[in-house]
Amino acid sequence: MVVYRNIQNTRRPTNTSLTLVIKVGTSSICDEVTHYPLLGNLSRIVETIIQLKNLGHRVVLVTSAAVGTGLRRLNITEKPKKLASIQAIAAVGQGRLMSMYDDLFAQFDQPVAQMLLTRNDLAERSQYLNAVNCLEELLDMGVVPIVNENDSISVKEIKFGDNDTLSAITAGMVKADYLFLMTDVDCLYTDNPRSNPDARPVLVCEDIDRLKETVKVSAPGSALGTGGMITKLVAADLATAAGVTTIIARGSTPENIMPIIDPEKYADKMPLHTRFVAKPQPLMDRKWWILHGLHTAGTVYVESEMTEAIHDGQIDHDLFAQNISKVEGNFVEHQAVRLVVQHKNAKGLVDNVTIAKGIVNYSSAEIMRIMLAQEQDIVDKLGYKDANCIIHRDNMAISI
Repeated sequence: MVVYRNIQNTRRPTNTSLTLVIKVGTSSICDEVTHYPLLGNLSRIVETIIQLKNLGHRVVLVTSAAVGTGLRRLNITEKPKKLASIQAIAAVGQGRLMSMYDDLFAQFDQPVAQMLLTRNDLAERSQYLNAVNCLEELLDMGVVPIVNENDSISVKEIKFGDNDTLSAITAGMVKADYLFLMTDVDCLYTDNPRSNPDARPVLVCEDIDRLKETVKVSAPGSALGTGGMITKLVAADLATAAGVTTIIARGSTPENIMPIIDPEKYADKMPLHTRFVAKPQPLMDRKWWILHGLHTAGTVYVESEMTEAIHDGQIDHDLFAQNISKVEGNFVEHQAVRLVVQHKNAKGLVDNVTIAKGIVNYSSAEIMRIMLAQEQDIVDKLGYKDANCIIHRDNMAISI
């Protein structure tokens, strides 16, 4: 349900330590035209994080602007189109960006740590757990982890896409209480408030799918950034699925985080913001990793009866060859695939609905061979049998 009203957070007592992930976009760090750093904004962000830590909260900062900072450092006026050029500029800018953060945090004797990630780093379970353990250890040490995508080596296949998505995945990794998506507007509106004076603020959202039907979020991000409001909805969807309350707020006033996390103390000073309510039954860590950490290598089309096996977010049985109608893509065993059900809509057209994601026990070629045989003939068809099923229920994560 989309609600146009204020809401108070009652998830945690105000005297309990919270884990917060704060994502700051390029438009809050660099001037879009000159690429000069917005030191006033950066200082306010740093001061807010110091205040939060003094209150006993744990904070992870997800930052953009490696490319924007690199453009300024190299005196380049426009972001190039060539991938290698963007990667090189990011390599220059990332060091400068961390230097600015380190200088600002050093004024308060606050240590910081750099963590650069790609989706490929999280695709292997052991690497994912290493990243989680590293973040947890840094937080336990009182360090502020500063996370960014590793733009110097990222390509399309292993990119998160934007830092909104990266911040949502980071929030899920550290089991955050709040994810703050700091942007250049106070909150999400039903339309672009700059061009439509009738646009209304969305203050609380409990159903993102319904929200997408009622708001217009087609505006792109800034010239330097990669996101826009649509990427923030995607991030909110990911984070709330992991049990993380997600907030959209203005990046130039980060001090507004204080009243948002402690509404009782600041009841008369509540700033405008959008709150996405966390799901009451969040995905467990392994399911979250399967759904959002693993690269999707192919598609397995399953019979409609498979959806009947899903009850209240649970899968009742394993996936066998007789449940599969078609396989797309070339993948090998232990890679992740999406499970899709096809059905006709009201117009008679076929819709593809992704119902889950899972780790396969057999390659795409092996699955197609098994589909031609009876289940008991796997050994005769392949000459061996690694598993009784195509995907075990413990290796499936529901996405509907």
